Amino acid sequence: MMTAARSADSGLATPGELDRYPYAEAPGTDRGTGWDTAEPDLGRVGRRTAGSRGRGLHGQLVQQLGQMIVSGDLGADRPLVPEEIGQRFEVSRTVVRESLRVLEAKGLVSARPNVGTRVRPVSDWNLLDPDIIEWRAYGPQRDDQRRELSELRWTIEPLAARLAAGHGREDVQQRLTDMVGIMGHALGQGDALTFARADNEFHSLLIQVAGNRMLEHLSGIVSAALQVSGGPVTGCERPNETSLAHHARIVDALAGGDGAAAEAAMRQLLTVHPEVERVVPAPREH
Repeated sequence: MMTAARSADSGLATPGELDRYPYAEAPGTDRGTGWDTAEPDLGRVGRRTAGSRGRGLHGQLVQQLGQMIVSGDLGADRPLVPEEIGQRFEVSRTVVRESLRVLEAKGLVSARPNVGTRVRPVSDWNLLDPDIIEWRAYGPQRDDQRRELSELRWTIEPLAARLAAGHGREDVQQRLTDMVGIMGHALGQGDALTFARADNEFHSLLIQVAGNRMLEHLSGIVSAALQVSGGPVTGCERPNETSLAHHARIVDALAGGDGAAAEAAMRQLLTVHPEVERVVPAPREH
């Protein structure tokens, strides 16, 4: 077990600083306030995000260190000492090494000979990485993250809807129709989880069939945005009849090959809530 003492230049937060960082869970969830609340078989490593799920201790360490960096608990240029991380989180050198490699790939840290591993400034982060999107959405930058996601979706999805109208694949059309049907049934049953899953697939599929490979690579952004909890940012985040109707209009427009109508319906869907209208322009008339 690691003691409360640490070297002055280790770059790691003190136990008190670690204990105050919240887990990334939906508002209203009963959660512990410190490391001691973690599951016993996971040592002192925190909970996992969707992006790290299924990776055991390695994924959990990526989650916790990533949260600490994004929250500012580990500021830019802070050194990260692998040996101390291993002791503090009770994990092996291999787990620490692989976790730091993942964080390096996300642009959060850099490892250089004779310098070691250090936290990188936010300008170097891969802000389109789904994990970083989620970590920012639950940290001090939550308001900026949700606003930026909303603005980015307003750029991506109406265009994707317009382009998708030119790709009359029957299998895709049927799948989108199925998703609307599932959403409608879930709404009637009050099943918000099923509604959200079908909604996520609807939007991801729409981007993937737009016929633009660069847009397709951005589908993870939309998926991450739909999974982020909190106050309403778009009409998709709270199941209701209006949101369902806009999804159905998009499907109808795609079936008719009407790109302009599909784009307009998507813009209306993304402005169901007045919160969005303060950060994006009103839907264009066609």
